[in-house]
Amino acid sequence: MATVGKTNAALADMLFILYPAWDAIATWFDIKANPPSAPKTPQFINLAISVGTTVAVALALKAGVPTALMVFGAWAIITGMIQLILGLKRRKALGGQWPMIVSGGQSTIAGISFIALAHAPTMGISSLVGYAAFGAFYFILSAIRLSKTIKASSVS
Repeated sequence: MATVGKTNAALADMLFILYPAWDAIATWFDIKANPPSAPKTPQFINLAISVGTTVAVALALKAGVPTALMVFGAWAIITGMIQLILGLKRRKALGGQWPMIVSGGQSTIAGISFIALAHAPTMGISSLVGYAAFGAFYFILSAIRLSKTIKASSVS
């Protein structure tokens, strides 16, 4: 993506749209992985925000990359704060929340940089690639942790 995204606008656009959609899917699995009695309001809010952002980014791309970067940045800030707060709240009950905590903090900072770089779109797209790479890493860590939690709860 780092090399092709700079020369292939359609591929860059696809990453803009797929990333919040992927977050919505991951949030849905996170909701399913939690015990039925666990409060899930923050995850449902995050799910709604990510679905809305997927649509908003697709629409913003029609206005141009700077607008899409600002929408994406606002989403990264909001969902990053939700992740950070949720990870901090769940760390004692569930354990293993450090990927969510770190990811939430980094997402918040990245969102600020996306908005700041919105008028330098090629730099913003380059940062989006790094953001996606770190996001994928944290998704994998969280998925491993959630799968262990799901297996442990289904055995008991």
